[in-house]
Amino acid sequence: MDYRLGEEHEALRKSVAAFARDEVAPVIGDFYQREAFPYEVVAKLGRMGWFGLPFAERYGGTGGDYFALCLAVEELARVDSSVAVTLDAGVSLGAMPIYRFGTEEQKSRWLPRLATGEMIGAFGMTEPGAGSDVGAARTTAVLEGDEWVLNGVKAYVTNGATDVTGVIVVTAVTDGSLSMILVPAGTPGLRAARRYSKVGWAATDTRDLQFDAVRVPAANLLGKLGNGHAQALSVLDEGRIAFAALAVGLAQGCVDESVRYSHERAAFGRPIGKYQAIQFKIADMEARTHTARLAYYAAAARMLRGEPFKREAAIAKLVSANAAMDNARDATQIFGGSGFINETPVARFYRDAKILEIGEGTSEVQRMLVARELGL
Repeated sequence: MDYRLGEEHEALRKSVAAFARDEVAPVIGDFYQREAFPYEVVAKLGRMGWFGLPFAERYGGTGGDYFALCLAVEELARVDSSVAVTLDAGVSLGAMPIYRFGTEEQKSRWLPRLATGEMIGAFGMTEPGAGSDVGAARTTAVLEGDEWVLNGVKAYVTNGATDVTGVIVVTAVTDGSLSMILVPAGTPGLRAARRYSKVGWAATDTRDLQFDAVRVPAANLLGKLGNGHAQALSVLDEGRIAFAALAVGLAQGCVDESVRYSHERAAFGRPIGKYQAIQFKIADMEARTHTARLAYYAAAARMLRGEPFKREAAIAKLVSANAAMDNARDATQIFGGSGFINETPVARFYRDAKILEIGEGTSEVQRMLVARELGL
């Protein structure tokens, strides 16, 4: 059992870490304060090839694996979660369903542009009345001739209506069961509500999407008819590993900032890092982060080996979200008054952490999944 990264994964990790430090950190605070989508940064991610990390080269990808995506998401989240989740959602939720379930024609049409960041994808599953209960969806898709006609509302769609959004993977009720259907951005009848003003992830695009008699070709069915529920759960199982990586990145960012500040900030005549109260707090933060990272590494390893990983993904998501929340709170306390100022990274971390206990399945859902896997 060896948790050391191989040469390619380590080179990728270092490359993303340098990008986050040099390209994201200096500018993201301004985007965050203005609640503006960082188009320039996202375009650079595309040029680096990171939207194509887990996809085969014949579809414009880098030929890497899903763990490579997780490493990139973690390193970005050490600096900023808005950029990290834009990449995560665009790949694991927007493009991965096409890669997993699409026909050769669908893959050839969409993946090359999604893999290069020319366009980004989105996933429309959640509805005002259907969150954790995926099967409670009310958006419908009726086959009329050679077209699907969609009606309904999707809520909290990340990347839902940016200027570079290209396609939305939509779950819809077809003949009493869920199916997945590809809806290109700009299709008549597809309307986006204004962007939410959110507690965190302020530099992301999050919208409700309204489908009013949206017509797309019958060939836009993704995967098997009526298999959308199982496909969505499969997407979420994988996605939870990348989401856990994002949470680990935030937790590590809290450690990084706290160590730095503890050397710089003096109180009662010496740096606060000399006080055992601060040392113990940061030690606990590092222990949480280390444990959570091992959890998502283990889940990813099982997934890549083709072994069942639902329980491990749920555990990784649960413990990493807890680590992120606890570390964000402790980092803010270490920073004191400065941690309450929005311009500081730890203030962003504090605001961004809470959604990690909600998105990609709440912490309660993760506990339910673990208990179910134990036969309860």
